[in-house]
Amino acid sequence: MENPAATLHCSNTRCQASNPQSNKFCQNCRTPLLRRYLWAIGQAIDSYKPGEVIAERYLLVAQRILLDTKPGMPPETPQDFPQGIMSYLRLSPYGLHVPKVYGCVTSMQQGRTPVIWLLEDGPIYESGIFRGTQTSDTEGQLLPELGSVWKGTPAIRQLNWLWQLATLWQPLSSEGVASSLLKPSLLRVEGSIIRFLELYPDTKQAPTLQQLGQLWLQLLPGADPLISRFFQTLCNQLQDKQIRDSEELVRLLDQALQDCGRSQSRTYQIFTRTDTGPSRSQNEDACYPPAAQLISASNNSSALAIVCDGIGGHEGGEVASHLAIDTLRQQIEKLTLNPNNWNPTTLTLELERAACAANDAISSKNDSEHRSDRQRMGTTLVMSQSYAHEIYITHVGDSRVYWVTRYNCHQVTVDDDLASREVRLGYNVYRGAVQQPSSGSLVQALGMAPSTTLHPTVQRFVVDEDCVFLLCSDGLSDNDRVEQYWHTEILPILSGHVDLPTAGARLIEIANTQNGHDNATIALVHCKVSPLGGSSQTAVSLPQLEAPTSSARVPTTVASATPSQMKTQQLPSKARTRHPWGLLLGIIVLLGLGGALAYVLIPHGWVASLLGEGSQPSTTPPSASPSPTVSPTPSASAVSTLEPSAVIQVTSSTIKRAEGGNTPLLLRQGLPPQDQLIVGVVPAGSVLQVVTPSLDQQQRWLQLKVCSPGSRSSAQQPTPTKTPPTSPQTLVRQSPTASNPKPTSVVYRPVERGDGGWIRESDILQNINQSFTPTSAQTSTCVDPSPSVSPPSTPVPTQAP
Repeated sequence: MENPAATLHCSNTRCQASNPQSNKFCQNCRTPLLRRYLWAIGQAIDSYKPGEVIAERYLLVAQRILLDTKPGMPPETPQDFPQGIMSYLRLSPYGLHVPKVYGCVTSMQQGRTPVIWLLEDGPIYESGIFRGTQTSDTEGQLLPELGSVWKGTPAIRQLNWLWQLATLWQPLSSEGVASSLLKPSLLRVEGSIIRFLELYPDTKQAPTLQQLGQLWLQLLPGADPLISRFFQTLCNQLQDKQIRDSEELVRLLDQALQDCGRSQSRTYQIFTRTDTGPSRSQNEDACYPPAAQLISASNNSSALAIVCDGIGGHEGGEVASHLAIDTLRQQIEKLTLNPNNWNPTTLTLELERAACAANDAISSKNDSEHRSDRQRMGTTLVMSQSYAHEIYITHVGDSRVYWVTRYNCHQVTVDDDLASREVRLGYNVYRGAVQQPSSGSLVQALGMAPSTTLHPTVQRFVVDEDCVFLLCSDGLSDNDRVEQYWHTEILPILSGHVDLPTAGARLIEIANTQNGHDNATIALVHCKVSPLGGSSQTAVSLPQLEAPTSSARVPTTVASATPSQMKTQQLPSKARTRHPWGLLLGIIVLLGLGGALAYVLIPHGWVASLLGEGSQPSTTPPSASPSPTVSPTPSASAVSTLEPSAVIQVTSSTIKRAEGGNTPLLLRQGLPPQDQLIVGVVPAGSVLQVVTPSLDQQQRWLQLKVCSPGSRSSAQQPTPTKTPPTSPQTLVRQSPTASNPKPTSVVYRPVERGDGGWIRESDILQNINQSFTPTSAQTSTCVDPSPSVSPPSTPVPTQAP
């Protein structure tokens, strides 16, 4: 509902003129007017009626939907946040799906207590985006629920939606809001993207994958025929608890997506452009492909685009950005990108290693030139790489990637700066954090420190519709220029009204005229998706995991699933009809006789040494002054779970998998899906302390601290042909070299005292010394059980003004 008295102010901070709501462009500066719709949570919003203006700023256009009439002004932000709001802050890396906290409206009568919380980037129709079937009446209204658009949607889109929900299970469970996935009214759809209306907190009984399967089963009647059998089997296995964790669920959906993706053809066009800008004498940015060249690629060829923003002045920034691109190209060229051998985990690791190789190349040059602190040169990085039905985005620093579809424009990267870190840690909302003087200072960039402290982010997105990815330096993205101009400058690419060179030139012009404070570089990646002609689509079948055929519902071990957290259970045989009590009695008698003979014939000293008693003969009287003992800690013995503060000892550096073979016991930086960053391998004999468990009971992870590392020689690697790293500064994942180009050979450094990270509880339980009693020396570093698993502190490079 439009209020004639409410005017819309220009979002350009240098203008902010008031305009009638009907205007599309500012009547003063011609900047496109930004219509930012917000979703309100809190009971106080129910006292207002549509058409009213709240706090002289927010126009209520529909129930709980507000229009910010002054989008160029920072919103009100409080000092403290309730637990319900903290979940939004900590889930900020998932902003493509989870709305962000914009600000609040406080009550003067209650001492400026927040009474209405405002969420931005919610599932609300924007203006001037939907064409054809949509009308202007949809602006400011909620996007449709998943269930209402499910039927009639192509198979690959349905699988894509399910895959997104599966990947969100673990992070939402960790924050205690996985119940949001079980509320159909909260699951909204924007083209190919799942968007949450808001988050719903879990009750004391955490939601289960079984409940998720029950909800999904309601969608079965509308499933595309190509996936109906797959989908029904998947739902049954979730209900029967055969799929034990979200990791396995994601893997199964990945395989189905790969099968469906083969029925589509994807062609890419890439165009890059860079400019020094009006206020700089040197261009420290770099891009690939070379600027002003239009490159085309198809399904079977690599569509690679890179943008780097150099740091360190003209003496170093330009060198660092070009060195990063040269190194990245060399690393990417070594990859075998065969869609038939598609493996998302392997490619993710390889892209991380490529970023680390570029980091080491710049860092080594810094070291050879004796650069330190702010004299060190570095660069940011954003890189897109197509592969099969997906596109992979790698980033470090504050250069950005935007994903533009026919429906909206989304920033898919999170800046590695102080403001974003404040939000991720739950200290502030983003709109408040960016008001701080040092909010734009980077927390990491390529070349500033060894790769052991670098944490590149790699994301992957299923591409099932035409879209454009914009990679850009902050010369364009600062001051919300992309948000202001994407629908006039980038959206026409999808309709064919504008080509890439024209759009690229226009974006650089906007960067120079509307910002102008820095170099500006862009890369436009246009993807066209079409059905593959002449191919007959076949139904998707569930890979590897089959539905139970027996009428008895018993736990099933999946070939690639994680080991069960339950102890081995002996199932009674159906044919057992007799009770061999005589045989059992005979065995007991023989065992008793054998034990007696062993006691008489075997020397007592040898037996004592086997039992660990040789060091303290029973005849030695106890000391009058006993040595200090460690305070009691929860024991891991005879328990199926580990509690906080438990101190344990690891007996092996490898994990025995149910399907056969061993894998290394790895300490990881975070929880899935951010568990690809490895701290190191845990050697046998290491002493660890449990800090806290994850909230997800279906796939329980433990945050651990290394009290005392075991012998490095015991840190066996999964590939015996590899030699361990010799330098303490070796990458956690060694970068590929000419002599060792195999992408699957990975060597991990042993963990060190004080390291912290996460391990799946079922993996650590099978490697515990049940009779271990920690000594004071072993627990000397575990007095404060609160290790930080966030990236270690690094030099904070600051962009040159």
